[in-house]
Amino acid sequence: MAQKGKYYITTAIAYTSRKPHIGNTYEIVLTDALARYKRMQGYDVFFLTGTDEHGQKIEEYAKAAGVSPKEYVDKVAGEIREICDLLNTTYDKFIRTTDDYHERAVQKIFKKLYDQGDIYKSEYEGLYCTPCESFWTESQLVDGKCPDCGREVKPAKEEAYFLRLSKYQKQLEEYIENNENFIYPEPRKKEMLNNFIKPGLQDLCVSRTSFKWGIPVTFDDKHVIYVWIDALSNYITAIGYDPDGSSDLYKKLWPADVHIIGKDIVRFHTIYWPIMLMALGEPLPKQVFGHPWLLFGEDKMSKSKGNIIYADDLVDLFGVDAVRYYLLSEMPHANDGSITYDTMIERYNSDLANTIGNLVNRTVSMTNQYFGGVIQAPTAKDALDDDLAKTCTDAVAKVEELISTYRIADALDTILGIAKRANKYIDETTPWVLAKDEASKARLGTVLYNLLEAIRFLAVLLKPFTPDTSDKIFAQTNMNANDYDALASFGALEAGIKVGEASPLFARVDKEKMYKTIAERQAKAAEAEKANNAKVGIEGVAQIGIEDFAKVELRVAEIKACEPVPKADKLLKLTLDDGQGERTVASGIAKWYKPEDLVGRKIVLVANLKPAVLRGVESQGMIIAADTKDGAAKVLFVDDFETGAKFR
Repeated sequence: MAQKGKYYITTAIAYTSRKPHIGNTYEIVLTDALARYKRMQGYDVFFLTGTDEHGQKIEEYAKAAGVSPKEYVDKVAGEIREICDLLNTTYDKFIRTTDDYHERAVQKIFKKLYDQGDIYKSEYEGLYCTPCESFWTESQLVDGKCPDCGREVKPAKEEAYFLRLSKYQKQLEEYIENNENFIYPEPRKKEMLNNFIKPGLQDLCVSRTSFKWGIPVTFDDKHVIYVWIDALSNYITAIGYDPDGSSDLYKKLWPADVHIIGKDIVRFHTIYWPIMLMALGEPLPKQVFGHPWLLFGEDKMSKSKGNIIYADDLVDLFGVDAVRYYLLSEMPHANDGSITYDTMIERYNSDLANTIGNLVNRTVSMTNQYFGGVIQAPTAKDALDDDLAKTCTDAVAKVEELISTYRIADALDTILGIAKRANKYIDETTPWVLAKDEASKARLGTVLYNLLEAIRFLAVLLKPFTPDTSDKIFAQTNMNANDYDALASFGALEAGIKVGEASPLFARVDKEKMYKTIAERQAKAAEAEKANNAKVGIEGVAQIGIEDFAKVELRVAEIKACEPVPKADKLLKLTLDDGQGERTVASGIAKWYKPEDLVGRKIVLVANLKPAVLRGVESQGMIIAADTKDGAAKVLFVDDFETGAKFR
């Protein structure tokens, strides 16, 4: 296979706040499929992923966990990498922003931009969102809250260094308008130009003094380099960029062919990042693709909503390739995708078990039954064969076209179309009928040859998406011509090869049994969490010091929504507004309160209680209630208090 040149592809680096859920995991699988496909075509691919490990939020999480920030990110980065490996992703490098070489390069980048006047020192006063680690102006807020995450913002003022975005505004605008595919898809481009760039860019705060967990500014150690200068630079530091002289690998790979990122961070990658590169005098990446989100049903996944699914749990239930296939086939090109256990089971059974698995199993079984496993030469052709052949060869070109515009679900649907057409071909040709007539033996051999040839196309095209499944198909069929170049024509399969034994690729999932297994696992996880959170009992009333009591944060929260927890007679799931955002609390008061009695009321919340999973709901705190003489529970309502108020 002739080499077609380099192809440098990256994911956004994952933030090490906590273990990623399946929605976060979609991106690494998508990028891996693209990287595998390009390698299969003959490109010299370099695939970068990694973790973003600095910032105020990490510092706070580590403090709450009672460990150092480095210990905290080491653990989470390890979990992220384990998930990447579990999902069979073929990254060439995994960068961590705590890597020494990255930190040194970022410090040099900051100093270079400062020395040439693109970074300057001033003072920032604005509205700050801690979860997003972003400053906002009043006009940028949406309903008075952070435009990215919808949480409360707080006034903040501190000395800071700034990047002169305004200096490069016109240059960036012209670049985007002259390079139509730089931001993809088109709606993201229009959003960036019309909502952010053309109204005017404000200079970007690129250092902080209010926390220490970051890369220090070499010439002003009160400051740490702000997360976006740090994180975005990974795309060049990972391959050897250095302002004093870059590596041969950098010179070979840069500019990146595409950054694969979530739609929520397009602004950072198409405004801040290009301007940083312009200021450094480096080329811009060829393309930034902002993909949609994977939702749970119709909701964004979050711990507060208790609707998180993890990749390792899904893999344990369905297998690696089934998870990869679902993620890639269920995500629309422009709109958000959705995952539920129902849809996962349905797609597994319909596409993988029935359509693909059944085709391979039947074809290999018939080849063994009728010809002792030996692939026959196609000597008795019929006009009916031409449509099957055309479906296969057309699919190759169509898949290439769809993948070039990141229509991955459509590409998989096209590949699945080969299996559907082959199954129909079986019904049309009825091999079991042909087998009854000795005179039809040559035609029977030709039919099975054509089916195996269609399976060859299917297996090769599936390889970037479900690599293990493709390998199993090749192992069962022993067929030759199993590379991409051999898909140039229908009929490259060599006759005379003996296939192996048929073995099911995907066993059908019994929905009822699967749901029982899922419920048992959730209950077991909840019990483990409960045991982990259990306190050692003490006889009588234990005395505590004022310093212990000061650790308890009691806050007024308003109940915004309330619903029963399925299969839990005692629990209600409360959605609370605590003045800083929404959180979920599971409370054992269902026997004494109905949801309609609680919505709109204000209660006292133990706000800093360690989260615990109760019947599949992550409870982030506890509401204050008292026992009554008759054994009931009475909630303490504080409707006259202001939401978010703290008790002293």
